[in-house]
Amino acid sequence: MPGKGSNPFSLYMSRSNSRFSTRFSILTLAIFVAMLIIWSIDGSTIRNSVHVWRQGRDYIVLKLHKPVNLTHNASSLSMNSTQFTLNLTQDSSSLLKNFTQLEPVAPIILNPIIKESDVSWILAEFEQNFSSDLLSRWLAPGGEPCRDSKTDEITIPSLDDQNSRKLPTGEVHEIVFQALDDSGNRRCFGGDYFEIDLSGESWKSRPPIKDFWDGSYSIKLQVHPDFAGEYNLTIVLLFRHFEGLRFSPERFVFWKELRQIPITFYKNTAQLPELPICQKADFLRDVWSGRWTRHGKNDDCQIDNDGRYRCLKADFPCQKPWCNGSLGSLESNGWVYSTHCSFKIFSADSAWECLQNRWIFFWGDSNHVDSIRNLLNFVLGLPKIPSVPRRFDLNFTNPSNKSQTVRITSIFNGHWNATLNYQGLNSLQNEEFRNLIMKYFSEETVPDTIIMNSGLHDGVFWKTVRRFIKGAEYASKFWEEVIDSVKQRGLQAPQLLYRTTIATGGYARSLAFNPNKMEAYNGIVLDKLKNAGILSGVIDDFDMTFPWHYDNRCNDGVHYGRAPAKAKWRDGKIGHQYFVDLMLGHVLLNALCARK
Repeated sequence: MPGKGSNPFSLYMSRSNSRFSTRFSILTLAIFVAMLIIWSIDGSTIRNSVHVWRQGRDYIVLKLHKPVNLTHNASSLSMNSTQFTLNLTQDSSSLLKNFTQLEPVAPIILNPIIKESDVSWILAEFEQNFSSDLLSRWLAPGGEPCRDSKTDEITIPSLDDQNSRKLPTGEVHEIVFQALDDSGNRRCFGGDYFEIDLSGESWKSRPPIKDFWDGSYSIKLQVHPDFAGEYNLTIVLLFRHFEGLRFSPERFVFWKELRQIPITFYKNTAQLPELPICQKADFLRDVWSGRWTRHGKNDDCQIDNDGRYRCLKADFPCQKPWCNGSLGSLESNGWVYSTHCSFKIFSADSAWECLQNRWIFFWGDSNHVDSIRNLLNFVLGLPKIPSVPRRFDLNFTNPSNKSQTVRITSIFNGHWNATLNYQGLNSLQNEEFRNLIMKYFSEETVPDTIIMNSGLHDGVFWKTVRRFIKGAEYASKFWEEVIDSVKQRGLQAPQLLYRTTIATGGYARSLAFNPNKMEAYNGIVLDKLKNAGILSGVIDDFDMTFPWHYDNRCNDGVHYGRAPAKAKWRDGKIGHQYFVDLMLGHVLLNALCARK
């Protein structure tokens, strides 16, 4: 108690001054810390915060000049800056405490509200100057252990240390991994060829992969909310450091499964834009990143005596937006392909209406022969044509309407001699072969569409990437001359559609026409056709076939459209050898018949 005779008011003032001093110190410290935080936020972040406020979201995006660790699962990859999202309701004291932790981390999101406008479909991008960049990287000198070593393993910081791997549907998840040599050291150059597969019960896709050319790679995963469930992410290292591009790659194949990671994709509020039916402009995209989805199945389905899989009724309908038409007519037991757009499955009537009085010119390998036969048999109602030759020029008539005809010309480009193989684009060095092609474009009427591919034969003939680049340049100039000759006569120039070469399957993955080489050669031909200014559109058959190329269940190694047959294939099993190519036939019709 205060002593007698003391002044109560002076005592109160003394205590108040002490409390004021303490509170003032705390306030000063708080203001100082707040100023540090404000100084650490750049102008871009402030603009982002205002934008977030206007959009009515409950989180803001901060970009700090130093990485901030808000999780125990820190990435081992170095980062110059870290972008992360904070919930505004987070306790401020814990937020300030976190600013003292400076280990680098990957981006994280805390309790976001995701709207339909915030997510979009994965789109693969074609690299500009593809040919020259590929050649310069292939020829780049070594000189450092991390460049001269070869990849033996990988590390995936965001997945390897996780006991439970759960990702929301709809969103794009970019996962970075690092190549390691056989001693566990990081490599500092790229060129490895990884096969990536994301598969669930009703979903099969090839996630796009990006090579950063410093030993690190990234893949992008995305699953539509309709297909939430259990998945496996498989990563196979097929070839190391461009070795799949060698003349005899069989000696260098690595073929090692590095990961098979179970991932649960759970459904959240994110909604992807609905896929539209493909229009003409959609075929201007140079590379595709699609997926096969399943919308019905018959587990008891067996191959019939005709070698066909009539598992679903022929009129079993497509489910929008994944396709439009009769899914049962694909005879795929419910599988259908879609990409940045979805495809119409044509009936005989709609196909004939599209092709009436047209002239389609095919130039490519024997996969074109399969595709033409399957179109005739399965779509156009001409099942009595069991095969077509490598080289032909014929008119076909609708058996239900004699007034509807289509002219199809097919010239095999595996060799200038239709009975031989393994020349590919080099077949154009033969003058008689060039004159044969020119003849069809010198008539009073000319083909309205050219459908071409370079073909598997190029993988066998060309000894180096440099030589193939020259061969692709020669072929592009030849076709430019063909099209110009039509224009000079005052006729409508044909459109040119490039159908990329397939991803060879099963045993063929290690051969001269392996997927590594064929994907590179596809890119080179695309690059040269674009430079020549004659490319009208692309059908990415490589992306379509890749999810089915790991074995020979749906291919014989080099064809996905063999005629139906109740017979065992090279793996000793009866395969389903035609539905993937039949899907391609409908994609070709979409390209031929798409609206302007």
